[in-house]
Amino acid sequence: MTISLHQSPFRLSLLSASLALTLGVAAPGVVFADEPVPEAHSKSVGAAIDDTVITAKVKTKLMNAQALGHSDIDVTTTNGVVTLEGSATSDKAKSLAESTALSVEGVKSVDNNLKTPSSSKTVDHTKRAVSDSWITTKVKSEILADSLSKGFDVNVETVHGVVVLKGSLASQGAINHVKNIAEKVEGVKSVDASGLSVSSK
Repeated sequence: MTISLHQSPFRLSLLSASLALTLGVAAPGVVFADEPVPEAHSKSVGAAIDDTVITAKVKTKLMNAQALGHSDIDVTTTNGVVTLEGSATSDKAKSLAESTALSVEGVKSVDNNLKTPSSSKTVDHTKRAVSDSWITTKVKSEILADSLSKGFDVNVETVHGVVVLKGSLASQGAINHVKNIAEKVEGVKSVDASGLSVSSK
C-alpha cells in the first residue's frame, strides 16, 4: 500500500505532463486556425484578369462586326478602360467600333484613337498649310533682311511649296535678285515671278 501510494502521484505527474505536452502542441494549431486565410489572388491580379477577359470579348465583337471587316484595330484594356488604336475604314466605322466596345460588360469607357482616311487628309492639309505659311514668312523676312531688296514692295504667297511673287520693282535685275532669294529658302519647290514687273517710274 505504501508503494502504491508513492506511485500514484508519480503516475499523476506523468499524466499531467503528457496532457500539458498535448495541449502545448495543440494550442498553436488553434491559434493558427483562427488566423484569416490569405486570398488566392490580389486585387491587382484580379483586375488584370478582368481586363484580359474584356479585351478578348471586345476583339471578338469587333471581328464579328461586318462593317469593320477592313479595319485594323488594336485593343488594350486598363482597369476597365478600353483603348482602340489603329485605323478604321470611315468615320462611321470608327463610331461603330467605339459603340461595340462600350456594349461589352465591364467596360467603363473607351478611348477611341482610331485613324480614318478623312482624319489623315485633315492632318496632311494642316501640315501643308503650316509649311506654306512658314515658307511665306521666311521668304518675306529674307527679302527684308537683304541689303539690296529690303526696300522692295513685294507680295509673297505660297501654295503647296510654290512661291508666288507680285509687285513692282525698279529693274529686271531687282526682280531676278528677289526671285533668287526666294529660291534659296528651304522647302521652296519653285518660284513664280510672273507677277513681278518693272516699275514705269
